[in-house]
Amino acid sequence: MSEIGSQSAAARPAPAPETGAAPPATGPAGPCDLVTVPVRQGLEAVDILRRGGAPVVGPVLHDGACDTLGFLVPPGTAAAWDMPGSACTQTSGRGLRLPELPELPEPAGDAPRPAGWLLPPGDSGTVTDPAVLREALGQAARMIEAADGCR
Repeated sequence: MSEIGSQSAAARPAPAPETGAAPPATGPAGPCDLVTVPVRQGLEAVDILRRGGAPVVGPVLHDGACDTLGFLVPPGTAAAWDMPGSACTQTSGRGLRLPELPELPEPAGDAPRPAGWLLPPGDSGTVTDPAVLREALGQAARMIEAADGCR
């Protein structure tokens, strides 16, 4: 198992066990929860947030399989998170343990592709505001739906 702060963390959350729990999941400002979304929607949302001008997108994890992205959000977000197509894992200050994914070969089969940070904590400021994230994810879903409808 990897801790959220490690470079090999995956974006598939699992609650920390009651005993032997890891240190709390932390973003730049302390403990946090994790919102996971499908990678396509997450990448669109990152673009939307970054185009907004202000540094409103915090650290973002990706899994090695490139299936999901995980946005670090303030602790307590999970209690009210209800956006379809996404999940929010509550840490309750106990920590967040993320399972190791097997290393995947690059398309050419040369090197492993580990899970890690899309936007590392040092590069992106504080955790993402959940209201701003919800709006960006909704806009991203509408954009994807429109693009897929044009095929």
